[in-house]
Amino acid sequence: MNNLYIPPVVKNLLIINVLFFAAKYVFSNIGVDLSEHLGAFYVDSPFFRVWQLVTYMFMHGDMSHIFFNMFALFMFGGVLEQRWGQKRFLNFYLITGLGAVALQMGVQAVEVYELTGSVMGIPITDLTREGGYLQGNINVPGITRDQGTTLLGIYGAPMVGASGAIFGLLVAFGMLFPNTRMFVLFIPVPIKAKYLIPVYILLEMSLGVAKIPGDSVAHYAHLGGALLGFILVKLWKDKNNDRFYNYYE
Repeated sequence: MNNLYIPPVVKNLLIINVLFFAAKYVFSNIGVDLSEHLGAFYVDSPFFRVWQLVTYMFMHGDMSHIFFNMFALFMFGGVLEQRWGQKRFLNFYLITGLGAVALQMGVQAVEVYELTGSVMGIPITDLTREGGYLQGNINVPGITRDQGTTLLGIYGAPMVGASGAIFGLLVAFGMLFPNTRMFVLFIPVPIKAKYLIPVYILLEMSLGVAKIPGDSVAHYAHLGGALLGFILVKLWKDKNNDRFYNYYE
């Protein structure tokens, strides 16, 4: 019987994510919300800390969030790590994760500017997070209730999850192994990666632009990871001629 092989970087990323997820629940039992310390807040938020730009990638909201991200990391990350090697794969993962939070914060900055006329200056005083609820005094004349809710969400709600880096992996896989056939739930026939992944990216883009009420998913973070993934694959100009991989291309 063949043992299941997981490349070392992917294995360690899986372990770290699971440890962070477990720690979140352990600390919650003593009244500490790790997401408030390790999730990524908007750069002008009083809760922002520089380390959050990295630690947010290892925090997840719930069981389904971490399960699907780690499943994708296992499925696509292992192939890419074996192709690129440990160092390049880790660099790719971290850079796409940073690209994800950068684009998300860039979009937030545009939203803040549209509402307040500035991207900095914290237009909210006495901002607090109590039991998951946000409270604060919004110092913007003429702002509507919905606009105030948007500002509170930007300044007081952290972004968590490895999804941005995962989208980078998806794009890289689609570019390097375009003819690999993939199955999707509820679709009875396999679809080649070069068709499926672009459609998925376009769906994320449409959801981000639509701004559906109640949708808390950071769609622009996903797109940021996908964009950085695309750029890195193009820059690195992968020339691996291994027969195993060429078979799938």
